[in-house]
Amino acid sequence: MAWKDRVRELRTGAERRFPVLTEVTERLVGGSLLDAGTRLAAQAFLAAVPLLFALAAFAPAPVRDQLRESLRAMFGLTGSADQQLQQVFDKNTAAGVRETSGAVGALIALVSATSFSRAMARVCERAWSLPRAGTRIAAWRWAVWLLALVVVVLLQAPIRDGFGAGAWLGVPLFFTLATGVWLWTQHLLLAKRVPWLPLLPGALLGAAASTVLGITARFYMPGALNRALAEYGALGLVLTLLSWLIVVCAALTFAFTIGAVLAREPSLSRRLGTDRIDAEGPTAPGAAPDGGAGGPDG
Repeated sequence: MAWKDRVRELRTGAERRFPVLTEVTERLVGGSLLDAGTRLAAQAFLAAVPLLFALAAFAPAPVRDQLRESLRAMFGLTGSADQQLQQVFDKNTAAGVRETSGAVGALIALVSATSFSRAMARVCERAWSLPRAGTRIAAWRWAVWLLALVVVVLLQAPIRDGFGAGAWLGVPLFFTLATGVWLWTQHLLLAKRVPWLPLLPGALLGAAASTVLGITARFYMPGALNRALAEYGALGLVLTLLSWLIVVCAALTFAFTIGAVLAREPSLSRRLGTDRIDAEGPTAPGAAPDGGAGGPDG
């Protein structure tokens, strides 16, 4: 029994000396964050595929060209993977999609893609231990966030190239944009229940993860995608992209959760105003208890 007492003493001492690390560890171990990241990645993939085909079929030619270049910039596509992307944006393919689905199909694709927005909202709410916002309050936010994300993707090629200046400017620009995007994402999808400043640690961590993974993708993804296509065909392409999305979404889930923990750390809490939020108990009109009727879990 002595060793159990010793372990208990060590744990108590660690909680007293390093409360942030203890809280982060408990969240990572007991919060099913990897499962949440995996679900988020699945929703991202299910949203991206119909949206990609809808944009390729219905968007004006300059928008299609910009999207193609941005996807190339994001994944560094070459060889057979680049040919697959070209096929998606081919005029004949676009005409076939328009004839098959029509404008109604494109609208349905957009509406169904909001499942990704709902999943991202749940990640943010769980990070801050908040109930789900009511559907009437959150629905328009899901659509706005999704459309804004499409715009951000469209801008990836010039931003990553530093608007012609190269990576030395592109990387800081990307980090700055990512910080703003993840800050705004949390504030919007949390229905303004948490002010801007307490969301900053999560936004910075999310931007750091996005920047590192964005740089890594340009080196790793071209070879991985081409090998997967050569060995398994389209199925290999799907599995490789889904695996990469799991990594990205898990990193964002961890970043937002750790950011929420850091924002409640006493020294930061006073500076960021998190202590006032905890004292008041943040709620939003129409919020539903966790697991209630506030909308699907995503």
